[in-house]
Amino acid sequence: MHPSLSVIRKRSDFLAANRGLRVARPGFVLLANPNGGKGKRYGITVTKKIGNAVVRNRMKRRFRELLWAALPEQGLPDHDHILIGREGGVERDFATLKDELSAALARASEGKGDRPRPPRHQRSRRA
Repeated sequence: MHPSLSVIRKRSDFLAANRGLRVARPGFVLLANPNGGKGKRYGITVTKKIGNAVVRNRMKRRFRELLWAALPEQGLPDHDHILIGREGGVERDFATLKDELSAALARASEGKGDRPRPPRHQRSRRA
C-alpha cells in the first residue's frame, strides 16, 4: 500500500461520497468526492448481489490492487475514491479493469461525471 493513501472505514464517509462525482464503467462504478483536506482515501464496496463471499473477496482484492497502483499518480488530491463492484467485474481481465480505472480517474479529474440518477421512489411502509 502506498503511504499517501488511507482507507475509508466509516459508513458516513461512504454515504458522503455518494453525493460526489459518479463515473460508471462495465466492471465498477467510481465515486469521487472532496473530503476537506484528508488526503487521498479509498473505499471498496461489493454487495451480496454480486456473488458468494469468495467471489466478493476476490473482487475486493483485485480492486485494492488497482487502486494502490493508480491512485498515487492519477487520483484526485484531497478526494475520497469509492469503487463499487458491478456484476461483470470479477470476470473482466485485470488489464482491462486497469485501463477502465485510468479512464474513469481521468474523466473524474476533468469534472465530467455521468448524468445524475433520478431519485428513487420511496416505497410506503404499508403493504
